[in-house]
Amino acid sequence: MLTKKVKNRIIFLIATIFIFIISIFFVLKSLNESILYFHTPTEINQKKNLSFEKKMRVGGMVKKKSILSDSKGVQFIITDLRNEIIVTYSGTVPNLFAEGKGVIAEGKLKDKKFFIADKILAKHDENYMPPEMKTNLEN
Repeated sequence: MLTKKVKNRIIFLIATIFIFIISIFFVLKSLNESILYFHTPTEINQKKNLSFEKKMRVGGMVKKKSILSDSKGVQFIITDLRNEIIVTYSGTVPNLFAEGKGVIAEGKLKDKKFFIADKILAKHDENYMPPEMKTNLEN
C-alpha cells in the first residue's frame, strides 16, 4: 500500500506529464497552421476544393513579357511551364524581381486563374525550383 506522500507525488507527476503533452500538442498545431507552402499554378488548377478565404503562396517563374506596371501596382503571370496564373500586386516589387526569374507571391486566390498578392518574394536563383519545374525547363 502506498503512503499518502507517494500517492501525491504520482498524481503530481501524471498531471505534469499530461499538461506537458497538451502544451506540445497546441504548439505543434499552431505551427502547422502558420506554415505556408507554395503551390504551383498546375497544383492550383488541379485542386478541387480550393479555399478562396485562406492565405496561400503561389510559386513559379515570371512569364516573359507579362509584367505590366502602373501607378496602382504591378500585374504579371506566374508559370510552371504547364499552367499560368495572373498575379496583381499593389506594392513595391523586390530588386531581384524580373521576367524569367523565380518568384513566390503570398496572398489570396480570386479564382483558379487570378491571384491577389500582398507580398512578393523574389528567389535568389533557380536552386529553389521544384523538381517538376526543373524537368520541364530541361525538356
